Amino acid sequence: MKKDVFAVEIIQDSLLAIGDEMFVALARSSMSPVIYEVLDYACGLTDAKGNLISQGNGVTSFIGMLSPMVQRVIEKFDNGKKLHEGDVIIINDPYVGGGSHLSDVGLVLPIFYNGEIIAYSANKAHWTEVGGMDPGSFTSNSNEIYQEGLQLPGVKLYHKGELNDAVYEIISTNVRLPELSIGDMFAQVAALKTGEKRIAELCQKFGAESVKLSIQKLLDKGEKIVEHELQHLPKGEFYAEDFIEGDPLKGGPYPIKVKVTISDEEFICDFRGSHPAVNVPMNCSQFGLMASVRVMFLALLGDIDVINEGVFKRLTIITDDNSIVSAKRPHPVSMNFEARIGAADLIWKALAPHLPERLSAGHLQSVCTFILTGKNPENDESFLIVEPSVGGWGAANDEDGQSGQYCMGDGETYNLPVEIAETKYGIQIDEYSLNCDGAGAGQFRGGLGVRRVYTVNHDGQKVSVNLGRHQFAPFGLNGGGEGSHNYLIIHKKDGTKIGPVGVLANYELQKGDRIELVTATGGGYGHPHERSTEAIERDLLNEYISVDVAKERYGYQNA
Repeated sequence: MKKDVFAVEIIQDSLLAIGDEMFVALARSSMSPVIYEVLDYACGLTDAKGNLISQGNGVTSFIGMLSPMVQRVIEKFDNGKKLHEGDVIIINDPYVGGGSHLSDVGLVLPIFYNGEIIAYSANKAHWTEVGGMDPGSFTSNSNEIYQEGLQLPGVKLYHKGELNDAVYEIISTNVRLPELSIGDMFAQVAALKTGEKRIAELCQKFGAESVKLSIQKLLDKGEKIVEHELQHLPKGEFYAEDFIEGDPLKGGPYPIKVKVTISDEEFICDFRGSHPAVNVPMNCSQFGLMASVRVMFLALLGDIDVINEGVFKRLTIITDDNSIVSAKRPHPVSMNFEARIGAADLIWKALAPHLPERLSAGHLQSVCTFILTGKNPENDESFLIVEPSVGGWGAANDEDGQSGQYCMGDGETYNLPVEIAETKYGIQIDEYSLNCDGAGAGQFRGGLGVRRVYTVNHDGQKVSVNLGRHQFAPFGLNGGGEGSHNYLIIHKKDGTKIGPVGVLANYELQKGDRIELVTATGGGYGHPHERSTEAIERDLLNEYISVDVAKERYGYQNA
């Protein structure tokens, strides 16, 4: 086998394909639009030690969360000795490997062959509901983790192939929409078993030892790729500072900082000196931070064809104990993505001036979480919408920024289509358009955010949002202008207005009220007066900018 390079390549390619097949299996059997439409989940394989082998994912930040989750399970069950064939472990604890927040529920299945654990299949998916103080289990009101939902520290959902009825009953009793959450849980189990089946087939065809050897070679390949790519990055120390925004009525903004040290051998991100953990749900755990930093690290490496645990061996993350980007129990983490994406964005900000061919100006940064709950006027059934929002990315040194895209933490996720939202929930969406506010001017302009307008069609509906970058705009580069802000305005039917705001929790609406959600335009690159006349006129034709913006910001004289 050691000499059969063709077999090794076949096994390695099969391992990569298994992650993708698991991903498709989960989407096709899930119950919630946030999974089958938005793709807020990830599936993958690890080796017997919990090292990531391959992964299929929609949410980019989940790249870094599967392996510590599996490693926690291995540790908890006596180095895997107390695991059996047919076991499935459920875990969402963000402080011990769960990574993000309680809504992202992970499942782990040990894959046995001839009595030996060969690998683990794992996935993590956003459940529409895990209980807690607010519908959707997202809250900007919590001051401790116990208010945010059901905590699952890594217990057996299945034992030797038999469903644990007690755990099942605890979950179904504690969530508001059990048909969705339980349905998604069983979809996750189906995806795990898909991975188990395919690994067993590989072992039957090539032998378990050949599969294990191929896994190790795949991990070694990842490390060697990074060794090579590090040589092409600028060397030295790079600094950046910024803020994590929260509800301004409850404190903040909270300063964060990073020192990035790059050498030929390693890549170090030092976040010491960032704000201590806070009693509002803007914190992230060290595992959440690690996940987003890994995403940023991959972006810096360029277009590599292998992503596994070996890729991250040269990456080191340093934090203070219990900071806003390394919070410990019981600090709340419901909106953790604002901290971890903000921290990753700091690395971006520190290195963008030195890597213009790889990094653009600043983007919307925030997940821009939107939650709407209430009654469907067509059937009087309760509904719950939980969705991220798209916005503008920054311009690069050779092209305009991308418009209407999710932030770096969301990755290959999708909009919840207007047609699905209106059909399934009975809501009314009046407008979904680009936000042409003229911000992010530059030789290459920032990508456009969006404007989404809802009309409330039933009394008692409630809206919650958490929008980062509502105080501090995305940064420009090389003379380019800053982008704009994320914000929400509620237009009451009596003519009064609430907002613009960046954070709002369970605001009760009445029939006829209108919700206007606007996301940021990205930062510009280069001085606006260097933008070509052709590009300005194209933007005018498309109504991306107004004539006044063309004159005032770009110096356009032909209008």
